[in-house]
Amino acid sequence: MKQNNLVKLLGIALVVAIIATGVFYGLFVNKLSSNSGSGKMVVVAAKQIPAGTVLTEQHVQSIPWPVEQAPNGAFDTAQQVTGHTVLEPLAQGEPVLAARLASTEKGGGSGVPAGMRAVSVHVSDSSGVLTQLAPGQKVDVQVLITRKTGNAEPELRTILEGVRVLSVSPQPEPSSQGSNLPAVTLLTNPADADVLALADSGARVRLALRNPLDDATRPRTALTFDSILRGSAAGKSQ
Repeated sequence: MKQNNLVKLLGIALVVAIIATGVFYGLFVNKLSSNSGSGKMVVVAAKQIPAGTVLTEQHVQSIPWPVEQAPNGAFDTAQQVTGHTVLEPLAQGEPVLAARLASTEKGGGSGVPAGMRAVSVHVSDSSGVLTQLAPGQKVDVQVLITRKTGNAEPELRTILEGVRVLSVSPQPEPSSQGSNLPAVTLLTNPADADVLALADSGARVRLALRNPLDDATRPRTALTFDSILRGSAAGKSQ
C-alpha cells in the first residue's frame, strides 16, 4: 500500500516537474525572442576595416539589433553604405554610423561635401542676424573697407550671395583684426573660400540673412556714401 502511494507521489512530482520545465522554457524563449526580435536591422563591419577604405557589400553585414533603439546614424542595409569612405577604423562587429563615413555628397561628421570648403569668418555689426542664424540657412556676405589714405570714404560691397551656413559660434573669439568677434562657418567652393579668407583678414565682414528658397543674384557693385547721395539726388530730379 505504501509502495503504491510512493509511486503515485513520484508520478505526480514528475508531471509537476515537466509542467514547470515547460512553463520556464516557454517564458525564457519568449523573453529571448522579444530581445532579439525588435525588427530592426543594423549594418555592422563584417571584419576589421581600416580608415580610408571604400566600402563594398563584402565589408559589411546586416544583423538583428537586440534592443528597440538603434544607434544614432545607423544603417539597415548594406546598399546604403556602399561607395562611402571610412573616416575612422571600424572593428569587426562594430555598427557603421553616418558620422564615421564620407561620400561625394556628404562629408560625414564634417558636413563638407567633396569639392567644397568650410571657412570661418569673424562677423561684425550683425548681432541681430546672428541670433536668427542656424545651420542650413543662407546668407549674403558683405565687406566694409575703411581706407586709411587721404579722405577715402568707407566702401561696402557684397562679395558672395546665397552662401550656406554650417555652424554659428556666437561667443566672441580673437580675429585677425585684433578684436573679439563672433565666428560663423560657411560652406563655399574653393575659389570663394579664398575670397572669404581675404575678407576676414583685411575687412569688416557683415552678413545679410536671406530666404533659403531665394537664389536671385545681382551685380556686385561697390557702394559709398557719395554714391548713395548721388543716387538719391538723381531719383529726386526725375
